[in-house]
Amino acid sequence: MMQPGHNAYQASAIETASPEQLTLMCYDGALKFMRRAVLGLEANDLAKLSENTGRAQAIINELNITLNMEAGGEIARNLRDIYLFVNRHMSQGAMKRDAQHLTEAMELIQGLRDSWAQAMNLGAAAA
Repeated sequence: MMQPGHNAYQASAIETASPEQLTLMCYDGALKFMRRAVLGLEANDLAKLSENTGRAQAIINELNITLNMEAGGEIARNLRDIYLFVNRHMSQGAMKRDAQHLTEAMELIQGLRDSWAQAMNLGAAAA
């Protein structure tokens, strides 16, 4: 269980984060829940699998709906396709009890997260 001080710190971090930092936080959160879903599957804890799959998918959906399709052009369209694929793959993994589906989805999000963090670092270095 989280402590009230931690919750206040986390809320403050979210409220003061830049849009770029919020995106990184979303990727990190999705990965956290994806890992927990895999652990639930490995432990045959279907409630843990289901809960964490749903939480990860909710974050991926949030990333998807915040895409600016007009300004983002082809990159935004490609990200949308990836997010939709990841959510389908996670659903299939949870329904089929297939860790490979969950792991493949997690690897895609990890790659996006790492690329995003690298872009943030390059942007900060250029500023």
